[in-house]
Amino acid sequence: MKLVRFGQPGQEKPGIIDSQGAVRDLSAIVDDIAGDVLSDEGLQALRNLDLSTLPEVAADTRLGPCVGRIGKFICIGLNYSDHAAETGAEVPPEPVIFNKWTSAVCGPNDNVEIPRGSKKTDWEVELGVIVGKGGRYIDEADAMSHVAGFCVVNDVSERAYQLERSGTWDKGKGCDTFGPLGPWLVSRDDVADPHQLNMWLEVDGHRYQNGNTRTMVYQVPFLISYLSQFMSLQPGDVISTGTPPGVGMGQQPAIYLRDGQQMRLGIDGLGEQLQRVVQA
Repeated sequence: MKLVRFGQPGQEKPGIIDSQGAVRDLSAIVDDIAGDVLSDEGLQALRNLDLSTLPEVAADTRLGPCVGRIGKFICIGLNYSDHAAETGAEVPPEPVIFNKWTSAVCGPNDNVEIPRGSKKTDWEVELGVIVGKGGRYIDEADAMSHVAGFCVVNDVSERAYQLERSGTWDKGKGCDTFGPLGPWLVSRDDVADPHQLNMWLEVDGHRYQNGNTRTMVYQVPFLISYLSQFMSLQPGDVISTGTPPGVGMGQQPAIYLRDGQQMRLGIDGLGEQLQRVVQA
């Protein structure tokens, strides 16, 4: 099952993809793709719908971020062994955790803004995990039952702000538009193995990232259990699980995004994103 949110920024409505690939309007059924809708019971109720009875949405309608009312946008750093190697970093003995602010969230095809003064805005295709059932101190064996589904994330990053401005990574990770989500929230039952997914990213047609989630160091069940030791996880929280090699910072010499460029990225079964890069 593929769930979406469509419409103008801040006014998105809930939707679902039918068997023909069209968006159907769910707003008469649920108020958003958020909260209790993300529970197993809420998702099952949507599965039981006859989608042919729902209004069809125009094909050119903007898609918003695929989950609403996000409480936390939690990210994992250096979580791919081959990406750690390209940056010259050691694989961390425990997951590296940082945050994106929820003001960074945008739609999968919205413009990505280069912040004022930025010289090192970079790209990162990542597997996003959307929490459906909250909890604390979650057992790893039970962790997947807390997942509503998965999505594509572009963990856009400003490397100078992240690494050269003192303090934590958060400065370079949470700028406005640095968190495109979607196009779809794909329910977990439709993803046979989240650790066997091809993922890729291109800038102006040149493929820089071409990886697979199999090289993830800390897998999804462990990450959910680990994070829940430090914070309550809540429905609608997003966990971005790290990126494979091929980021701009890892090129020789390094390459960063410029005004007018276009990023295209995707993950097997989770859809594609397309963003134009603009100056803030």
